[in-house]
Amino acid sequence: MQWININNLEQVDTIKNASGYSVIFKHSTRCSISLMTKRNFELDWEVIPENTPLYFLDLISHRDISAYIAETFQVHHESPQVLLIKDGECILDSSHSDISAEEIAESISA
Repeated sequence: MQWININNLEQVDTIKNASGYSVIFKHSTRCSISLMTKRNFELDWEVIPENTPLYFLDLISHRDISAYIAETFQVHHESPQVLLIKDGECILDSSHSDISAEEIAESISA
């Protein structure tokens, strides 16, 4: 699997308007906890269905996009944070040690 970098607001709108599932991982490049969480997620992400887009946001470089994601999907900003989007709605919002590729895969399969 491979990350799709989010670097503009239009990409968030595309995710919002897409049908099916998408995952957004918000990462702070200045935080060791965020780095560890990202690595653990990547070790397990093969359980997520292959056709699920995995979006990555460097929120230090793109604070405006991070704020837009929080507003668009009606979630409280956290870092690290993962959002599972289904048909334009956030159906799962996890942060820190609660981030789990298995939980995302289970939610998609349910």
